[in-house]
Amino acid sequence: MDYEFLRDVTGQVVVRFSMGHEAIGHWINEELKGDFNLLDRIEAGAAEVKGSERQWQLEGHEYTLLMDGEEVMIRANQLEFEGDEMEEGMNYYDEESLSFCGVEDFLAVLKAYRSFMLNY
Repeated sequence: MDYEFLRDVTGQVVVRFSMGHEAIGHWINEELKGDFNLLDRIEAGAAEVKGSERQWQLEGHEYTLLMDGEEVMIRANQLEFEGDEMEEGMNYYDEESLSFCGVEDFLAVLKAYRSFMLNY
């Protein structure tokens, strides 16, 4: 999972992730937006579910984060299909709207994000 932190021309931090993990970057850009209180809540949620079979969920405006003791899923809220059929050509959309990663990797990204926001 590769990623980079950038500042756009307005000074806003933008996060980009490698293919297959784009939804994580979209989630950070759309939902997190440098909110350190939200970062604290997510890290506390990860501590709650660590070593258990419980889940922790954070539903945002555009994306929902779902975490258990081992894995994080970030899913676009619009990504709810009825039935099992997906329209042709929607696979690419799906890949940009749904990402999975390990909790430890996700927490490392959040730590790097916090550090970038505080130091640049």
